[in-house]
Amino acid sequence: MTSHTLDAPATARRNPWKEIVAASFGNALEFYDLLIYGYFAVVIGRLFFPADNETTSLLLSVGSFGVSFLMRPLGAMVLGAYADRAGRKASLTMSIGLMMIGTAMITFVPSYQSIGLAAPALILVARMLQGFSTGGEFGAATAFMVEHSGSERRGFFASWQLSTQGLATVLAAGVSALLSATLSDAQLNDWGWRVAFGLGLLIGPVGLYIRAQIDETPEFRAEAAQGRTERTPLREVLVQAPGRLLLAIGVVAGATAFNYVHKLYMPTYAIKQLQIPATSSFLGALVTGLSLMVLAPVFGSLSDRYGRFRVLTLAMLAIGLSSWPLFLWLNQSPTVTTLLMVQALVGMLIAASLGPIPAMLSDVFPTRVRGTGLALSYNFSVTLFGGFAPLIVTWLIDATGNRMAPSGYVIATACISLAAVLLLGRRMRHAAPEPFCHAFHWPPAGDLP
Repeated sequence: MTSHTLDAPATARRNPWKEIVAASFGNALEFYDLLIYGYFAVVIGRLFFPADNETTSLLLSVGSFGVSFLMRPLGAMVLGAYADRAGRKASLTMSIGLMMIGTAMITFVPSYQSIGLAAPALILVARMLQGFSTGGEFGAATAFMVEHSGSERRGFFASWQLSTQGLATVLAAGVSALLSATLSDAQLNDWGWRVAFGLGLLIGPVGLYIRAQIDETPEFRAEAAQGRTERTPLREVLVQAPGRLLLAIGVVAGATAFNYVHKLYMPTYAIKQLQIPATSSFLGALVTGLSLMVLAPVFGSLSDRYGRFRVLTLAMLAIGLSSWPLFLWLNQSPTVTTLLMVQALVGMLIAASLGPIPAMLSDVFPTRVRGTGLALSYNFSVTLFGGFAPLIVTWLIDATGNRMAPSGYVIATACISLAAVLLLGRRMRHAAPEPFCHAFHWPPAGDLP
């Protein structure tokens, strides 16, 4: 009998919205800080990574964005395991505190002109700290949401993890657009970009306080009460279920590449390649965030009703088939109207692909190692396929001279995800129980949702 079966009655009686909102608030703040850095990559490149060639400066800036993702697997291992040992609440509180420290460093660090090489070094340290923090966020927050929601609505409640990422996009893009519209280029380069980071820093203490007040999940409390919390969750996931972990990484690949290319890199692409004004470019990202924020719970609910694998398979097919036409449309008609329409469609596809994923990955890993399993699978995939996506597509465009190059990267990763979804679905539905299942009192693969 699974731990969540034992806890189902208690979970069903509770109203999970208080805890969902608490987890969502901190999640939105973490991803706001992440996105703001990406949106101001051009400005940060000039101030902290000066170079004779503007493309080189931009590559160094987006490269520093990617370097932070190298810390995400480490954060996943440390904070994910901490969530399985000490509890989801403890891990969530630690992650938001670390994110605030990194944000404060970026907000106040002097430019290269003022302190020389110390400036980019401090930026890198801050980004690595933020990457470490974000690496633990997904696993703990998703486990927290699904374990407060009950088994029948996991898709819906877990999808708020992505909905709040959409909210973070709306806030980050809205602030960026407002600053770009109201400040001159000189003001934006001098101090305006710091205002965007400062706003996130001001909100941080509120999120920290809210997370300190939340209750631990019923499932984790039941595990702890029975003395069944895992002391070495990282070892158990890596040794007992490497195949499932690798397939889970593959499941996330296409959605995260599509997400980071269109939601994060698109403002830079619109400015540099399509010559669309900065304010309008940020509005495109805002539209994507709105679509994701509204539609992620819709697709999460659909995954509860029709199955995670069915919804995700159709979503990845749609991404793979639409990526090239969307970039072609943008390049043939590089107008603000086209950008907004494309980004609205992109937001819907991101919601369709990412909405079912948190609950799907939660189904793969049992309670006692869920924080670790979620954190590892998501963050390794985001690091490999998403974090360096801006760097990869910037290099591809420069190396090939082809502005359609980003679509090829998205299509390739969508194919990886489609294969992983089909393999994982087959394995979970038809394979015989594995040693990992027995070790953790996991149900047979055919019994999983």
